[in-house]
Amino acid sequence: MPASPPPAESARAPSILNPVIDFLCVGGLSLIVFVPLLLSGRSDLVLVGAGAQAWLAATINMPHFMASYRLIYRSREMIMRHKWASIYVPAILVVYSAIALWEAQSSPVLVIVLVSVSSGYLAWHYTGQVWGMMASYAYLGGARFENSERLLIRTGLRILLAWQVTWFLYTQLRDPSPVRPVYLLISAGTVVAFLLGAVGILKMRLRTGKFPPARALVAWLAIFSWYAVMARDPKALFWIQIAHALQYLAFPIRVEMNRTSTEPARSPRRVVLHMIAYGAGLLTVSIIVARVVPASAMSVVGNVFGEGPARAAPILILMIINIHHYFTDGVIWKISNPEVRRELFAHVKPSERASNAAAGAAAPAVGRLPRPNASAKAKT
Repeated sequence: MPASPPPAESARAPSILNPVIDFLCVGGLSLIVFVPLLLSGRSDLVLVGAGAQAWLAATINMPHFMASYRLIYRSREMIMRHKWASIYVPAILVVYSAIALWEAQSSPVLVIVLVSVSSGYLAWHYTGQVWGMMASYAYLGGARFENSERLLIRTGLRILLAWQVTWFLYTQLRDPSPVRPVYLLISAGTVVAFLLGAVGILKMRLRTGKFPPARALVAWLAIFSWYAVMARDPKALFWIQIAHALQYLAFPIRVEMNRTSTEPARSPRRVVLHMIAYGAGLLTVSIIVARVVPASAMSVVGNVFGEGPARAAPILILMIINIHHYFTDGVIWKISNPEVRRELFAHVKPSERASNAAAGAAAPAVGRLPRPNASAKAKT
């Protein structure tokens, strides 16, 4: 008996880079790796040594920061359009860090404050990016979340945000006992977060007769695996950084491809050469930066509360990059912005756009794309 042909919708649903690559990057690879690790019962989930961590951070994690800078600093017009992201916020961070570095000679308080702010912002960034991924892939699949569905899913993500903040305090404070009851309570609340999201997804299924696209679902499922890994082994935050960066990178790459392809006199060969140069540039700058700052984006958090002045400078540089990245993504990756949709989805064929429009795929009301923190990244 011949196999049934795939649904027409699946055949025409466009992608950011490629359906398989999208699926793996947005969360499929996270589930493939993290779920077996969690089921193994291991308490040490980092698995690789410092050298491998540094290499992965320099070739995957750091490029996702540099890709967002490429977006915001690509032209004078972009810099002037987004002055807060391109000029004011980095200037404020540099001035603050200079004061913190001077103060670190006697006390690390200002350094600790900046790390704490970065950690809280990181929680917003992670959960926001996941929502942006869901919104983006729903849009590509010709679907959209109604207000009630969006509210349920995003409320669940807000609970996860609160969990990450309390997780940071619980795992990094020298005496975590004051926050332990709150941490345990919100940890139990993650079950509620899952149920709220599941109800929102089922409401879409009942309303439209189909679930959200697989890539939207896997992004939502992946963040639960991320936080389960972090709860099991706080040092495994390293892997979450890598998963988050992979989730993000397809989006700025697609924007770069779309911009290059639409430039006059750009042959396919020149587009390929441009993208090779783009990738080489990101890697080169990332490796240089990685030699100045700690190897992974938040690997110093566990020690910052006891760090001496000698380590304050690289920590502050790292926090500047992190916070500026989070803010930049929030500015440039709002899928509700028609210009963002135009640049991100310029490669989608007119017939596919028409199909999406016929399916009621108006742009989701919210979402920063990673990253896409959404960033590409999609933030809340």
